[in-house]
Amino acid sequence: MTTATWPLLLLISLPTQADWQGNVTLGSDYLFNGVSQTLNRPALQAGLTYSFENGLYAGGWTSNVDYDEGTTLELDGYVGYFWQLSDDIALDAMFSQYTYHGRGYSADLNFQEVSLKLTYGQWGVNGWYTWDYFGFGGAHYVLQLSRTLPLNENWSVFAAVDTSITGDKTAWDWEGKSHFWHGQIMLKTRWQFIDIAFGYHVTTLKEKWGRDTLLLQLAYNF
Repeated sequence: MTTATWPLLLLISLPTQADWQGNVTLGSDYLFNGVSQTLNRPALQAGLTYSFENGLYAGGWTSNVDYDEGTTLELDGYVGYFWQLSDDIALDAMFSQYTYHGRGYSADLNFQEVSLKLTYGQWGVNGWYTWDYFGFGGAHYVLQLSRTLPLNENWSVFAAVDTSITGDKTAWDWEGKSHFWHGQIMLKTRWQFIDIAFGYHVTTLKEKWGRDTLLLQLAYNF
């Protein structure tokens, strides 16, 4: 049994009256902090989460991937705790297990991550940390500042900037550098039962890993 399996087993064992939330998303790309996980091709993704009344939650998420070496599937499990501290302030702490599949060596990419997300009104300050980024043994940090700007009842704009920082360049580096920047601006709306997001992502990575790109996402939430 992989370490990502136990959150999924927890979900299956919970009672049927549980507070379930799920989603299925079709995207023109799968961007992970600005880096394509599908060689700039479309991605089909799905997630399922159960939330307890006390703020505890657990779930799983999956997507197709393509690293041009045989790995084709990402399957993740996570547990977390959500605090609503006031009407405007919320805190979300989460532990995630990333697993990869497709070839026997795909599991070498597996890694764990912890994250902390602070929301204040329409602002977000988020941080992610892993001590074994994609199985290469090096620490890795991501820091993000985001802002949601409602335009009217149906439309909003989401803007964010983040930086990815390697803690050990001998284990992992970004085109010879210790960090890179990624920014996005996404226009969001809802049509019928589909959530639509469309916008532009930019990154300081310009060689092997990154490029500036348009992104379209269609999501069904249930």
